[in-house]
Amino acid sequence: MVLLVHQRGKYMLARKKVLRVVMAILAIVITGSNVYGQAKLAQTGFQFLSVGSDARAGAMGDAMTTLDMGSSSLFFNPAGMARITHLLDARFNQNQWIADITHNSFSLSFSPSRGKYGVFGVSLMSVNYGQIQGTMVWQNEQGYIDTEIFTPTALALGVGYAKALSDKFSVGGHIKSAYQSLGKSVIPETDTTNTIVKNLASAVAFDFGTIFLTGFKSLAFGMSVRNFSQEIKFESEGFQLPLTFRIGISMDILDFLQGEHAFQSLLLSIDAVHPRSYPEYVNVGMEYILMGTFAVRSGYLFNRDEQGFTAGV
Repeated sequence: MVLLVHQRGKYMLARKKVLRVVMAILAIVITGSNVYGQAKLAQTGFQFLSVGSDARAGAMGDAMTTLDMGSSSLFFNPAGMARITHLLDARFNQNQWIADITHNSFSLSFSPSRGKYGVFGVSLMSVNYGQIQGTMVWQNEQGYIDTEIFTPTALALGVGYAKALSDKFSVGGHIKSAYQSLGKSVIPETDTTNTIVKNLASAVAFDFGTIFLTGFKSLAFGMSVRNFSQEIKFESEGFQLPLTFRIGISMDILDFLQGEHAFQSLLLSIDAVHPRSYPEYVNVGMEYILMGTFAVRSGYLFNRDEQGFTAGV
């Protein structure tokens, strides 16, 4: 009886310490994002690389840094792919975004020998911006005339690899080639001659990340860096890709309940995000799963101008 009381006391003390650490991290992240956020706007291009198309991530406020997303982890944190044990995992997503813009993504992972040699993956992201009426400068009352109707497009193709280095620590990387076409420009040179310029740009970008399972219940920490690349440019104006740093924490909070709860889970996931183009922000997501089949999800994005509450089922 004395031993049981002693062990229970140690368990309660450890749980309190972990809760204090988690609350301290959250307090620092949330206050830091509001107090120390910089006024950063429009410093990057290829913004389509920042838009997710995964339904689960969208419902959970994009707080996915520490979560297993199957082959879709290539679009969030490549390390999340490391613990896939089945041979193949294929996923296709579509996001009907603002202004009739359509984001499509496809991912495929290959895990030989149940992940003994790591997990290999390929990714594809394409964007259809719809049709846009082209114009050119002209000496008339409007100052322009209409040209052709064009369809801007964007594409990113990548390959990735992830490996669980131990039962607690995973790493992953993703290299991708991104391309964007914004139609053609007609540039008058003289009264009778014009020059047609194709607005094309491409870049090679890298993503990498880690996930650490602490061993205390299901508590996990993770980090990722996305869209690391050199500066590129359209014509003479240079810009960089949307480089983003993320730190995340997640846990099944039903772990603190007494007794078994294998038939259900309540996952809490929190990401602190440091983007290049705008101030820091925090994503919070929750997911309740019943009997491994039915899921209800919700999230909230702090310190964002156009987004807030998210939900899905």
